[in-house]
Amino acid sequence: MPLTLTAAWIVLPAIVLAGALIGATGIGGVLLVPVLTTLGGVPLPQAIADASLGFALPALVALGPLRREPALLARCVPLLGGGLLGAGAGAFLVRWMPGTALMAGVTVLVLFSGWRGLRASTTAATHTEVRLAPAALFVVGTAVGVGSALTGTGGPVLVLPLLMLLGQPLSFSVVAAQAIQLPVALASSTVHAIEGRLEPRLALLAGLLMLAGSIAGQRAATRLDRLQLQRLVSLLLLSVGAWFAWLLLS
Repeated sequence: MPLTLTAAWIVLPAIVLAGALIGATGIGGVLLVPVLTTLGGVPLPQAIADASLGFALPALVALGPLRREPALLARCVPLLGGGLLGAGAGAFLVRWMPGTALMAGVTVLVLFSGWRGLRASTTAATHTEVRLAPAALFVVGTAVGVGSALTGTGGPVLVLPLLMLLGQPLSFSVVAAQAIQLPVALASSTVHAIEGRLEPRLALLAGLLMLAGSIAGQRAATRLDRLQLQRLVSLLLLSVGAWFAWLLLS
């Protein structure tokens, strides 16, 4: 379903903003499905499918730190492998999930990530860091892949707060959250394409816009205090989550 010209003036800048938040903090992708459905009028199953493929492009930019740090890449491999497996399974389950339930899931994720972001920004200084075993990272990746494919959120909004909750360093959590978008995008979008839910043109357009926004967001983040930016994004997510909760209840 193509966007109307009227909707495009609102939706396209919002997609760029989502990409910028991905580049800066790793959690902006949670906004994409609500933007496509509520502002663009795209059916929810198609919006989830298009978002899943679109996340592949900003993920390519996020792989830069992994290429420069082989040890970090090795640590991320089990997480990414689990994300690939889980996303394929989750994409198959979309057909049995009611649209309202899926939107409710997106709303919960937005609210949770906003709350968790605010909480993490106030406890980062005293947070105890632990090193998860590869098997544990694989399990985390699988769970994130399933949840991300079901809601079209790309992965970061689930994996970032989860890794921080499990005591992982913020530097690792952010890079892992950005990188997991690639296996989730590849696995889930393949299944969505087989099921006939994918609109490649809209997915490619969303991916290119998020890629541009992600590059800008990464550059901006290097000049800003990360904790302040995290608090700002968390407040934005809480506001968006409250809006969609109101839409679901009204």
